[in-house]
Amino acid sequence: MKNLTIIFVLFTTLSCQHKNAMKEQQKIMVEKYVKSYNDFDIKGMIENLSEDIVFKNVSNGNVDFRTEGIAEFKKQAESAKQYFSQRKQTIETWNFSEPKITIGIDYKAILKVDLPNGLKRGDTLKLKGKSEFEFENGKIKSITDKS
Repeated sequence: MKNLTIIFVLFTTLSCQHKNAMKEQQKIMVEKYVKSYNDFDIKGMIENLSEDIVFKNVSNGNVDFRTEGIAEFKKQAESAKQYFSQRKQTIETWNFSEPKITIGIDYKAILKVDLPNGLKRGDTLKLKGKSEFEFENGKIKSITDKS
C-alpha cells in the first residue's frame, strides 16, 4: 500500500509539473504572437500557428471575418498591415482554461488610410477586447478576437 501511495504522489507531482510547463510554453507563444503583431512581423506571428489555423474576428457577437489555414491567415495579416502606421495590443489580463488561453487586450492603432466608416488617416483607434487562443499538439490551432 505504501508503494502505491508513493507512485500516486510521484505521478500527481509529475502531471502537475507537465501541465505547468505546458501552460508556460503556451503563454510564451501568445506573448510572441502579440509582440510580433505589434511589430508588423508576419513571420513571427505565424511561427507557432498550426497549418490549419482558424482565425475569427467577432464584433458585437457576430463573426465578421474568418480565415482557415496558414496561407489565408498570412494573406490577411499582410493585407492588414496597410491600414495602420502603428498598432499595439497590450495584454491586461490572462485566463488559463485548457486547452484555451484568453487574454484581455487594450488596443491602440494609428490609421495609415481613410476608412469607409469615417475614420481618417492619422486618427487613433482605441478598443478593448479579448483574444482566445486554442492549442493542439504544441501549436495554436485557433485565434478568436472579440471586441
